[in-house]
Amino acid sequence: MTTIGNRGDMSAYSESYVREDIFMQQARAYGVECGAIDPTPAVGGLLQFAASQINAKSVVEIGTGSGVSGLWLFQGMTPDAVLTSIDAERELSTAAREVFEEAGISPQRFRLISGVTHDIVSKLADGNYDLVVIRTAADLMDLIHEAHRLLRVGGTLVIDHALSGGKVADPTQRDFETISRRDGLRAIKDDQRWRGTLLPLGAGVLLATKS
Repeated sequence: MTTIGNRGDMSAYSESYVREDIFMQQARAYGVECGAIDPTPAVGGLLQFAASQINAKSVVEIGTGSGVSGLWLFQGMTPDAVLTSIDAERELSTAAREVFEEAGISPQRFRLISGVTHDIVSKLADGNYDLVVIRTAADLMDLIHEAHRLLRVGGTLVIDHALSGGKVADPTQRDFETISRRDGLRAIKDDQRWRGTLLPLGAGVLLATKS
């Protein structure tokens, strides 16, 4: 086994590697103020990269947050792509809409929906999406099942905050969110319909491709 010595703060270096524009900074500041779950800058860069690699034209995001994630996704999606972003909090959907409009993103390129997340997701079309991003821990197992239904073959699933900042890796942590995420990761690992990998980036990111 090869041992890699700790010769610096890799996490801090990774987070500072990408730069967020003024609109991302504005959205992030609001998110901190209202307690939204947003991706870190490094995870935002990964979302942009993932979207660009698969030429994503149709994306579903479950957990809008303050709009930071959406702004990163738009930078990687094709120019005619549409983002459908769902959040249980109407206030967050409104905030995201405002920052998208300020950033000059056409309203035709996004659908922001607030309400009961699972009910909304269950109404989306089968096999119609290139990329699904899940950020919430609530109903995670059901949402993973729905993500497989929504994605085209070869489509990508991203679960942000997958490790709850390290709590998932700690067996003594038994709170609802940690257990939900732990069970979700295990389900994907054991399901041959997914090909996935887990990254210790931000609060943890799982990437999986639908077989």
